[in-house]
Amino acid sequence: MKVLATAGHVDHGKSTLIRALTGMEPDRWAEERRRGMTIDLGFAWTEVGGHTLAFVDVPGHERFVTQMLAGVGPVPATMFVVAADAGWMPQSGEHLDALHALGVSDGVLVVTRSDLMEPELARDEALEHLAESSLGRLPAVCVSGTTGAGLDDLRAELDALAGRLPDPDPDADVRLWVDRAFTIRGAGTVVTGTLGAGRIAVGDELELGGRAVSVRGLQSLGAPVESAAAVARVAVNLRGVPLEEVSRGDALLTPGRWLGAGVIDVRVHPPRGADAVGKLPSQVMVHVGSAAVAARVRPLSRDDAPDTSDSSRTVRLTLREPLPLRPGDRALVRDPGAHAVLGGLTVLDVRPPELRRRGAARARAGELATSDGTPDTAVELSRRRVLRAADLAGLGLADPPSGTPSAAGWYVDPAHLATLADRLVELVAAHAAADPLEPGLPTKAAQRGLDLPDPRLVTLVLARCPDLVEEGGRILRPGDGGLPAAVREAVATVVADLADAPFLAPEAHRLSELGLGGRQLGAVVKAGELLRVADGIYLRPDAPDRAVAVLATLDQPFTVSAARQALGTTRRVAVPLLELLARTGRTRHEGEGHTVR
Repeated sequence: MKVLATAGHVDHGKSTLIRALTGMEPDRWAEERRRGMTIDLGFAWTEVGGHTLAFVDVPGHERFVTQMLAGVGPVPATMFVVAADAGWMPQSGEHLDALHALGVSDGVLVVTRSDLMEPELARDEALEHLAESSLGRLPAVCVSGTTGAGLDDLRAELDALAGRLPDPDPDADVRLWVDRAFTIRGAGTVVTGTLGAGRIAVGDELELGGRAVSVRGLQSLGAPVESAAAVARVAVNLRGVPLEEVSRGDALLTPGRWLGAGVIDVRVHPPRGADAVGKLPSQVMVHVGSAAVAARVRPLSRDDAPDTSDSSRTVRLTLREPLPLRPGDRALVRDPGAHAVLGGLTVLDVRPPELRRRGAARARAGELATSDGTPDTAVELSRRRVLRAADLAGLGLADPPSGTPSAAGWYVDPAHLATLADRLVELVAAHAAADPLEPGLPTKAAQRGLDLPDPRLVTLVLARCPDLVEEGGRILRPGDGGLPAAVREAVATVVADLADAPFLAPEAHRLSELGLGGRQLGAVVKAGELLRVADGIYLRPDAPDRAVAVLATLDQPFTVSAARQALGTTRRVAVPLLELLARTGRTRHEGEGHTVR
C-alpha cells in the first residue's frame, strides 16, 4: 500500500477528487458534508495500476491547520490540489510550507475544475511555487471531478508515483502516530493511523503512553486482517484501554525500543523562500507525526552566527510533553500566534548533555555542526563517550562491535577509556600527595572525578591501570599508605618518652607540640605504631601485656590506687587501662577490686 496526503486551499475540490478516484466518501461527519468542507481527517482508498493507494484527506481551512498537519506528518508524499478557477491561494502556500518543512519530496500536482476555466494559468503558477520547495518540479495533471475528464491521466501519474516511493523496512520498530481514537460497541477502543515502518499483528504487545497494551483486532482498508506491514492505513482495536486515555498525537510503540524525549537538540531549517532561519520566539509549537507539542526554545549560538553553511541553526527544545523521537526525525516548527510555519527541523539528539558552564551552548553548537542526525553507533559512542546499552535502540543505533568496553549495562568509547585510565592514575597520585594519612582514593571519589554515571564503571577503568590496585573500596598504588616522615619522627619521640615510663601517657599539649592531631593519631593507631586506650590516652602497643605482668605481682585482688602506684602512672591512665584489660579478658572485677586472670 502507498499512502498520500492531499494538500491545498479550502474548497478547491480535494474531497470531490477523492470521491471521483475511489468512489468513497472521505468527509466522515455530517457537519463536514453540510458545510461542504473537510474539518477533520478523512480516509479513502482505491486500486491504481498494480498499487493500492490510500488517501488522507486533510482540511484546507486555516482554522483547521492543526488537523491538516496531523494528516500530513506521517505521510511520505502528497497529491497537491489547486482549482483552475481560483488559482494559488493562502492555504495553498501554508500547506506547501508545511510539506517543505517536513521534507516531503514527491507527489503530483492536480488542477481541478478544469471544466470551469482553462487550467494552464493555475497550473503554471502552482508549479512555480512548488519549485521553490522540497517538492521541486512535480508532474501535473488537469482534471474535472465532475465530468471525469483527466482522471485516467491522473491514475497513470499516481501509479508512477507509487512506483517511485521507497519501500519501508518491515522489520523496523513500530511507531504508529494516532490520528483518530473512538470506541466500538462490544469491541472497545480503536485507534487509527498511518503505519510508516514495521509490522503490527493481532496479539502483539505494544506500548501506549508508557503502559503495555495488546492488539485485540486489526483492520486495514476497512477489512479485518491478521497483520499489516508498512506502509499501511490501519485501525487497531486495543484491549483494556479506556478511550479517555488515548488522544491524537499519542503513539503505539514497540516496547522498550523508544526513548521519551523531553529535551532535544535540533537543526532548524529555513522556511520556504527564506535564505536563513529567522530569530525564533521563545515558545513554539512542534508538529511531528500527528502530535503537536509546545516547546521552549534555547538557541545554541548567537542569532547573528548561523551554525552551518546552509543557514540552518541548532537550538535546544524543551518539550512540554515527551515524545518518542530518534535522531534523524523530521518535524515542523510553527508560531501558533502568528499562524506561520517557522521552518522544518531535523532531530540531532534526544539525550543531549546538560549545559551548565559558561560557553557550553556554543561548544555544543560546534559539536552538532557536522551532524545530520543519521544514527551511527561509532559516531554516537565517540561523541557521548559513555552510552547506556538500553538506550541504543531508542537512539536508533545498532549494537557496537564485539569487544567494545562495557560494564554494568554501559558501553565506553575505547579512546575515552584510555583517557579515563590516565586520569585515574592522576587522581590517585593527587590524593596520595594531598592526604598521605588516608591511603587510597575512595571508589566513589574516583567515580566523581572521572565523571562516570555508575560506580561499577570504575572497575572497567581500573583494569587498564596496571600500577593501581583496589583494596577495601579504595584505589591506591602499591606502597601507598605508609606514615609520612614527620609523623614517624613524632611517634618515635613518643615511644622514647614511654621507654622509662611505659604507662605515663603523653598529655594532649605534648601530642600537639609533636604535630600529632586527631587524624595523625588515627593513622598511627591504624598502622599499629601506638595503642589508643581511650580518648587522649595513647601507649605503646605492648602496654597491656606489660601491665598484666606488673599487676600479677600485686596481692590479689588489688585496687585502682595500688595499680596506679605499681604502674607508675596517673589515675587518668590507670582507670581506662584497667577497663581495657577487663574488656579483653585479662583481668576481672571482684567486689571493689581487680584480679589478674
